Amino acid sequence: MKKIALVFLLFSTPLFFGACDTLQQIAKEAMSEPTTTEIGQGLKDALGKGVSTGVSTLSARDGYFKSAYKILLPAEARTVTDKLKVVPGFTNLENELLEKINRGAEDAAREAGPIFMSAIRAMTFKDAANILMGADNAATTYLNKNTYQQLYTSFNPKIVNSLNKIGANDLWKKAADAYNKIPLVNKVNANLGDYVTTEALKGLFAKVEEEEKISAETR
Repeated sequence: MKKIALVFLLFSTPLFFGACDTLQQIAKEAMSEPTTTEIGQGLKDALGKGVSTGVSTLSARDGYFKSAYKILLPAEARTVTDKLKVVPGFTNLENELLEKINRGAEDAAREAGPIFMSAIRAMTFKDAANILMGADNAATTYLNKNTYQQLYTSFNPKIVNSLNKIGANDLWKKAADAYNKIPLVNKVNANLGDYVTTEALKGLFAKVEEEEKISAETR
């Protein structure tokens, strides 16, 4: 308010009539408000930084495995690991599987950055306005709506390859096959890919939402 009042006084006093163009320009800039383009770009920049931080965090070693976004084994997998604890070769199965599926998610998370950034660049002013006027997680909701299927399509083969590369799929298949031979048990699916992909994306969007809230608090 002091800045606006000072500018008003300067330009309402005869002494300053005919003042130089530079002073007038400074005053105009002091009183000007951000344009819609500037507002939209500011939001995109903030989202881009938040997304980059989230992706970098989760794609680093232990980004999933030793964080609040750690992927746990599905219920049926825990049933298998409990049953096989006494079977030679499977005594440490749960810990080995947990590390391997989280390593697979960390490996795949690198794919998210470009997909998120493409969605942010495509954001219209209407999208930006809805986010600014929306709930605390409006940006995350926008990204989820506009990137989830593409992320899944990109993540799934990457995660499957990662799980194959580090031996998680082989380990789980051997465990599932051994478990399925136990009399009277309900058979389990030996494919981990879909489960790990879904849980990895759940953690990714939760991390992006966390960064969104941090960004909102500092704006």
